[in-house]
Amino acid sequence: MISDARVPLEHQQPYSTAYEQMLEKVRYEGAYPTLERAEEAVRLVLAGLGRQLTGDERVALARCLPLEAARVLTAQIPDSQPLTGWAFVKDLAARSGASLATTRWDTGSVLAAITAHAGPDLITRILHQLPHGWALLFGQAELAPAA
Repeated sequence: MISDARVPLEHQQPYSTAYEQMLEKVRYEGAYPTLERAEEAVRLVLAGLGRQLTGDERVALARCLPLEAARVLTAQIPDSQPLTGWAFVKDLAARSGASLATTRWDTGSVLAAITAHAGPDLITRILHQLPHGWALLFGQAELAPAA
């Protein structure tokens, strides 16, 4: 069962070790003061990513993630038209009520942890599926084709 991110961690069901390690990585990389704040970021970004990914890449990513994270990702119905990287950040900011800068920070912190779980091959496949602007969110260079 997916727990509500607004419930303090000490009142939630215990998490798997893999999910706790993922939250700790996000907390450390994002310099969040608590695991609760890191989990808010994880849930926001994974839910958003779940609305963007389809097909084999979505399934493969869910298999790489801890169960709790995979559930957040796969609970979303993919949008018919994926967003560019910047539109994705703006959409998450609007949904969360946070600033664009905070949301961009959250996105980068969470996608770095996802990259560690998924590995470079799957991330490359995911980036090929998504529109322009996503590579930077995953901490990678985005090269434009020569004109």
